[in-house]
Amino acid sequence: MIAGPLTATHLADFGADVIKLEQPDIGDSMRHWTPMKKGKSLWWKVIGRNKRLVTLSLSHSEGQTLFKRLVATADIVVENYRPGTFERWGLGYDVLSNINPKLVLVRVSGFGQTGPYSGRGGYGTVAEAFSGIPSFTGFPDKPPTLPGFPLADSVAATFAAMSAMFAIYKRDQGGSGLGQVIDVSLHEPLFRLVESQVIGYDQLGIIKKRQGNRLAEDSPRNTYRTKDDEWIGVSASSQKTFERLAEAIGMPELIADPRFVNNVERCANADVLDDIMASWFVRHEKAEIMQLFDTLNVVAGPVLDISEIFQDPHYAARESIVSVPDTDFGEVKMQGVVPKFSKNPGKVRYPGGALGQDNEEVFRDMLGLDETEFKRLKALKVI
Repeated sequence: MIAGPLTATHLADFGADVIKLEQPDIGDSMRHWTPMKKGKSLWWKVIGRNKRLVTLSLSHSEGQTLFKRLVATADIVVENYRPGTFERWGLGYDVLSNINPKLVLVRVSGFGQTGPYSGRGGYGTVAEAFSGIPSFTGFPDKPPTLPGFPLADSVAATFAAMSAMFAIYKRDQGGSGLGQVIDVSLHEPLFRLVESQVIGYDQLGIIKKRQGNRLAEDSPRNTYRTKDDEWIGVSASSQKTFERLAEAIGMPELIADPRFVNNVERCANADVLDDIMASWFVRHEKAEIMQLFDTLNVVAGPVLDISEIFQDPHYAARESIVSVPDTDFGEVKMQGVVPKFSKNPGKVRYPGGALGQDNEEVFRDMLGLDETEFKRLKALKVI
């Protein structure tokens, strides 16, 4: 629901001409996600940005015919239906590649196109649970913790957009000139990110457990409450960063302490080290700590909420938040384009707009439908 559209948004942010297909009358599910303002989804404004928006029923035979005409000149098709749906509609890659051999078909689904679970529906929450990440996220005396935003969809979309570009490069730069299918599940991109989990279990039988904000692999690593009831995140994963931290808090003796002399020992004595850190942080205010740490090059950062992010000078300097003209609300702010290119930077040109707003441009101007045919298909809810 999110991964497929977000894949296309990534491409659109860097100039791809993305035509977003939505069900007539109903529209994309993201149009109905909160928060809402005056009956309009604000989330849609972001995920629908930089796209031409048309309505087209792919379950209708005439809609399938129009889709095939669009496919004929497309580089990439991104679909995120349950596996087998495109085939049931007669839109499998065998059909589409016969129309356009250069086509790259990106297929995003809960569990992938193959395997015993491929037929299951899979939203991001399911994928996050299935990835194993919640089993070691959160506190040991609390339930497994899911992220507070659609992490699985977001990561899968990044992998999918990246993979689409790999396929285009392979096709056009010394390859066969042919497209291919890219199979992206929601859970596997997350599973790929856990790095040492697989090899650690394979070689040592390690099953990682929940331990709050700590990491088993380095210490100290946590969020610490300050005197003014704020929070600061700290990671001292290298020896040098730990030594700078110990000196900054006025405890250089920790560096030579046998319990903390290297990262292996610090991890073995993480409870003791965490107590030492927490007792220091709670005696000092956030601004004082951050000024001290910046001066002494200690790796740390305050925990910010969105109101603080809006006021932060670094976010402003990086143009991480941009203002975009909007037909509904005059102007809206949203995340800028990531990453930043020196020669060909992306741009947020416009936010997600109205359902079917570009139907005439695409179906009449681009595909050449006359007015009579356009109105007939609209009456049939094909478009």
